[in-house]
Amino acid sequence: MAQFRLQGSKVLAVDMTGDAVKAKNGSMVAYDGQMAFKKMSGGGEGVRGMVTRRLTGEQMTVMEVKGHGTCYFADRASEINLVSLHGDKLYVESSNLLCTDAGLRTGTSFTGLRGGATGNGLFTTTVEGTGQAAIMSDGPAVVLRVSAQYPLQVDPGAYIAHQGNLQQHFQSGVNFRTLIGEGSGEAFQIRFEGEGLVYVQPSERNTVGGDV
Repeated sequence: MAQFRLQGSKVLAVDMTGDAVKAKNGSMVAYDGQMAFKKMSGGGEGVRGMVTRRLTGEQMTVMEVKGHGTCYFADRASEINLVSLHGDKLYVESSNLLCTDAGLRTGTSFTGLRGGATGNGLFTTTVEGTGQAAIMSDGPAVVLRVSAQYPLQVDPGAYIAHQGNLQQHFQSGVNFRTLIGEGSGEAFQIRFEGEGLVYVQPSERNTVGGDV
């Protein structure tokens, strides 16, 4: 299996001995050894995945990288975070996904109001199986644990991914002051309950909720 490691905080190094990974198209910045690059349709899910992603708007252009040596990946100097999966599922915006083990399955999932609040649409990308994935964030991400005793509220603009057995609910603090234009800018949050991890970046995307 390919070995993922960080070369600094903004470059992903993947050591391969005949293995393959799926990476964001065009994200290779250097490599040693012998590598082959092949564009994959539908985010690596074939024609069915291509159709699904076009219908959901969760576009993702992916290439397969296979070979012997070390391949280095990066994208717009974003911070990179490694995620280990052990038969569980990672939910991540396609724009934040840099690279996965080739054996991990990717798909799409309906997010409901949470997706609308983040401004990324009503669907998100899922990564499932056993292996490693690399996700990107605007600044170093923090990983916050959620347990039955300690649910977590997250700003939709700072959310980037989550994994584990978590339920998410969209909650609003809209009140009279919000309606008269004196809102705090924190009128909407995502509430996570259950057992799992939530990845949050120290930067907020522009969202519908951030304006009220």
